[in-house]
Amino acid sequence: MVSKTISNVLKGLLVIVVVASLIGNCVLIWLNTRRTPKCPARQVNLGQPVVHDERSAVFADLSVEEFHQVSDYMTKIPGMSISTDPLSPPSVDYLYMIDLSLPKKLDVLNHLDSNGPTPAREATAVVFHGMNNNISEYLVGPLPNPTYHYDVTLERYGREIPLTARPVNAGEHILIIKFLQHVLKPISTLLLDSFGIDASANSAYHPNMPSGVKSGDRQTWYSLCRNEEGFFIHPVGFEILCNHQSTDNMSWLVIKVLYNGQYFDSILDLKKQYEAGTVPKIIYTAVPNYASLKPRNKPTGVGPQQFYTQGERFSIKNNHIVYLDWSFAFGLSPLRGMRVFDVRFRGERIIYELSVQEAMSVYGSVTPNLMLTKYLDGSLGIGRCAYELVRGVDCPYSATFIDTFHLLDTGVPRRLRNSICVFEHDMGRPLRRHFSEIVFNSYGGLANSALVFRTITAIGNYDYMWDFIFYQSGSVEAKVHATGYIASSFALKDNSPFGHQVAENVTGNIHTHFINFKVDIDVLGVENVFQTKDMEFVNVSMPWMPERYTMIPKVVEKQLQTEQEAALRQDTKTPRYLHISSNKTNRWGHQRSYRLQVFSYTGDHLPESQAEERAMSWARYKVAITKQKDSEQSCGSLYNQHDIWNPAVDFSKYIEDNESIENQDLVAWVTTGFLHIPHAEDIPNTVTVGNGGGVLLRPHNYFDEDPSIHSVDSVYLAPGSEDSCDSNKMACLAQETCSPVLEPFTYHGFKVEAGGKN
Repeated sequence: MVSKTISNVLKGLLVIVVVASLIGNCVLIWLNTRRTPKCPARQVNLGQPVVHDERSAVFADLSVEEFHQVSDYMTKIPGMSISTDPLSPPSVDYLYMIDLSLPKKLDVLNHLDSNGPTPAREATAVVFHGMNNNISEYLVGPLPNPTYHYDVTLERYGREIPLTARPVNAGEHILIIKFLQHVLKPISTLLLDSFGIDASANSAYHPNMPSGVKSGDRQTWYSLCRNEEGFFIHPVGFEILCNHQSTDNMSWLVIKVLYNGQYFDSILDLKKQYEAGTVPKIIYTAVPNYASLKPRNKPTGVGPQQFYTQGERFSIKNNHIVYLDWSFAFGLSPLRGMRVFDVRFRGERIIYELSVQEAMSVYGSVTPNLMLTKYLDGSLGIGRCAYELVRGVDCPYSATFIDTFHLLDTGVPRRLRNSICVFEHDMGRPLRRHFSEIVFNSYGGLANSALVFRTITAIGNYDYMWDFIFYQSGSVEAKVHATGYIASSFALKDNSPFGHQVAENVTGNIHTHFINFKVDIDVLGVENVFQTKDMEFVNVSMPWMPERYTMIPKVVEKQLQTEQEAALRQDTKTPRYLHISSNKTNRWGHQRSYRLQVFSYTGDHLPESQAEERAMSWARYKVAITKQKDSEQSCGSLYNQHDIWNPAVDFSKYIEDNESIENQDLVAWVTTGFLHIPHAEDIPNTVTVGNGGGVLLRPHNYFDEDPSIHSVDSVYLAPGSEDSCDSNKMACLAQETCSPVLEPFTYHGFKVEAGGKN
């Protein structure tokens, strides 16, 4: 009994000792953590002072105050009655968009390089003239206090733009939803029995684009979907064709109806045959929401994180960024998306403009909605769909975030909080390295740390992640990755040539992704040439061994002289080296140049026999080189989507004039992307891995050696110096350990934020 008591006492003491030890260790860890220094907010010991160029303001997006000034000016023009209400019906004159009007390039270069006058700051105002059945673009300026406006529609497009070419604005969209709810009431029983859908409730509709089959049409197929998360992959086998061409919504009509693969001339025709039992019926069965992105398992951890042990090495001021040897101005066009200007490396301009231009998808299907769908996202507004980025998922947790503003179908400026992120990133593989044990022992290497400038746009079902990446080797990469939801159709027996079944009664439809980037490269000025290089095998004799030959590769060079010659088509073999070259040489006598290296897995382009191809003619070419013109700002337009047969901008005309491109200011239009044949793993949504494309701009004899050899990040090891910090800062990293200062997690993406006056 005594021994049992002693044993219990000892066990109790042991428990007390263990608990005390744990508490003590926790206290020590807490105290040690308190002593750990916080990582600095900015880099220490910068090799050179950060110098921002205030002249970058010439490229700056419009401010909230400028939006208000232009809007106020437009609504007070004598003789006009322009509404700014997004809910305006199609019959009124509506101010749809205000955007920066970029100044002429020569004026900007004179300002940047020769201290010339600042170009006038102007805006473009787009007005849907419902009363006159046309669209006008007005140049408004000067900002900040506008005093003039000019209708520049004819100057920019060579003709008037009909009102039917307009995008569907918020007001028209609401009228369409009300129209559909009204016309579907007679078949409420069918909708409930077949799909479990209440016709009187808000349903989800997926419209096809373009609206119609010829110029002037405004006829849209709407695919009915279940109204739940990921409705794009919840089609229910019902599509309806509506004519909403008239500006009077009371004149809108239903033209055709599709139910379970069978066409009907009207809603009443379907109702009559359905009730008579002459139609094969769809029987509704509830299914779990396979499209939901809610985790299947409870989140329990956080993946690896990056932070700056010595602070950020980039600086952002207004619309200008400086990073190590790089500097550039940036913006976000509401139509085109992300863009940078005046990109310099070591003070020399490499790129005048690098910008997203267009994103196109062409679908295949046996049902009319996707059969007719050819999306041109630039007409929907790529940049206006750049919603808030999620810290730690869309961008590293430690990234710097930037707000943007736009006025596109919003009436007042809309704030897109945290819609751009900037971060320096270890790309996970060395930029260069070599280990030597032959003759001379050494190791030299450089981590591939690069600056990433990113936005992500959610345009309907698809999310595109856009990256511009600036490397220490003097290279710049522009790339895109797609995620989000596939577009789908109700599974029918003859669907198989156009996609795979991916869920219950759901076909994931085959489609292309074509992406266009504009690359205005200025290699040591604006007088450049376009060259190609490739290889061929040749036989060469061996003089020390008569009558013997060996096969070796040989460089084949060509300088292309005209725009048509330099339009490298998608359906022909493209030389593997493409160069924009200057007439200046490096130390070794070679022309200093930059190489365009395109990564693309696109499908075939649309045949030229198709009328729709004119609006997409840029996709004929992997790379097209044109002479720079201020009148050729973009490969597409706001109006191409809804007048695809008679587009306001036909890119092929940029090439048809076949101008000389020798010693000219050259622009490269690069088309990249991928072919997407959806598969089961696209449920619930598409992953970014393998779904993308891009273009890499690499120096080619531009320098005398790799400029990254001068990087302060370099590591060099020699026998006996492995632990020295002199040439290997990694050896001292443990001594500089600091804890990151993390911003609290916030997200405001579900709030619609209007920008107030400054």
